[in-house]
Amino acid sequence: MVSSDGTDLEKHAGVSQLPYEDNTGAVAGETFEYGDSLYAKMQRFAGKLNVEQRGIERVPDDERTDTSYLNVGSMWLAANMVVTSFAIGVLGQSLFYVGFVDGILTVLFFNFLGIMTVCFFSVFGAEFGLRQMVVSRFWFGWWGVKLIAFFNVLACIGWSSANVIVGAQLINAVNNDVPGFAGIIIIAVCTLLITFFGYKVVHLYEFWSWIPTFIVFLITLGVFAHSGDFVNVPMGVGTSELGGVLSFGSTVYGFATGWTSYAADYTVYQPANRSRVKLFLATMLGLIFPLLFTEMLGVAVMTATTLNDGVNKYADGYAASGTGGLLGAVLFDPLGGFGKFCVVILALSIIANNCPNIYSVSLTLLVLARWTRKVPRFVYTLIATGVYIAIAIPGYSHFETVLDNFMNFIGYWLAIYEGIALTDHFVFKRGFNGYHAEIYDQPDKLPPGIAAVFAFCCGIAGMVTGMSQTWWVGPIALHAGEAPFGGDVGFELGFIFAATAYLITRPIEMRYFGR
Repeated sequence: MVSSDGTDLEKHAGVSQLPYEDNTGAVAGETFEYGDSLYAKMQRFAGKLNVEQRGIERVPDDERTDTSYLNVGSMWLAANMVVTSFAIGVLGQSLFYVGFVDGILTVLFFNFLGIMTVCFFSVFGAEFGLRQMVVSRFWFGWWGVKLIAFFNVLACIGWSSANVIVGAQLINAVNNDVPGFAGIIIIAVCTLLITFFGYKVVHLYEFWSWIPTFIVFLITLGVFAHSGDFVNVPMGVGTSELGGVLSFGSTVYGFATGWTSYAADYTVYQPANRSRVKLFLATMLGLIFPLLFTEMLGVAVMTATTLNDGVNKYADGYAASGTGGLLGAVLFDPLGGFGKFCVVILALSIIANNCPNIYSVSLTLLVLARWTRKVPRFVYTLIATGVYIAIAIPGYSHFETVLDNFMNFIGYWLAIYEGIALTDHFVFKRGFNGYHAEIYDQPDKLPPGIAAVFAFCCGIAGMVTGMSQTWWVGPIALHAGEAPFGGDVGFELGFIFAATAYLITRPIEMRYFGR
């Protein structure tokens, strides 16, 4: 078979039997509509609606036309300038009993730590034209990456569920007659309408959607500062302070690093000759500003719940409607109806946060097996939306516990993933020149993945010894804080255990298998 530009084509290794350029493994966009199969018919229909048809196939150089660094930065700016980020800051005092200054410092340090890998792996999308889970095959192999993809599916669905609960709480705070399930469905359907169309529409929405949300957060800051209700809650001392900071830091880290497992998904249409440094910095600026601004604001506003002047509207609002009630306490009385409008805007900001989750989960499902590629990407956005709605509705009344446990889960598994990926990149591949992107879909040429899976299991062992949850406290965690919960060092130990195990076992695997 020959393409329109005269390139020899062969059958793609995927089940949809798409032709690919034999020297790069890239699949031309027009080939998704070839044939008379149901898959091809669905793709032709999608093409008429300008829906992105590409799944996890490598993007050819001539189709990588997204040349804007602003697209990269604004993607993450909008996704994190959301009320969920504010809710993370609130958890510092409500769950971990940290003060104001130590809460601010924890937010600062652990966010910078968490975003580094998101920035780094964003470079891979432009470098190779491959999605993050596909790039992961170069570290975990054809079969091992399926384990990672499974965790990523759980993460995407879990993120989305936690996020819509926050949004529904806000809508309920504005109008108590709107039940939680209705708010969840409203936000989920709006997210679906954007992610269904794919990369370009997601980027377009994220490019602008942060602006009204940022304005509302500025209004919140101004109104709260004018109220004089801020309390400089003092930091604790001793082992209890150590445990609180480490556990809060683990939650902050989990939120910040949560984008790592789909970082490359949003730069695959960037040309391969893009500056790695500029891509890294564009991602960093897009991430760090909204994370620090919103979480620090959450830390500050939550201090007002400690006021001892009789009726405390902040504490009452938070007890009644969670994050939504807390924001309502700030905005409703001073601003009246406009304050309620502001809270609705914050509720809808969840859409920007959920778009990356639902777009990337559809791509991750395509990595799980050959047969999953018989279904076009956009169909999976429908399925995933239905699943996380079904999870979020019963979880609505237990949001705080759900969010904390879930953020820690994200931080744990991604730290293990990062430990293996970074070790392989810098020690064994020694940079980007050590990759052969054209073999991304050839199982017999990819690493066996045995060393990576073994290292992942070792990382889990490290995680278990260092994690601190209500249902389990590891022996090392007990020494990182005050009994009975200690301090959470699960993600740090998970990273160290995984990286060390991979350093030992990968050379053995390479010597035995030769790849």
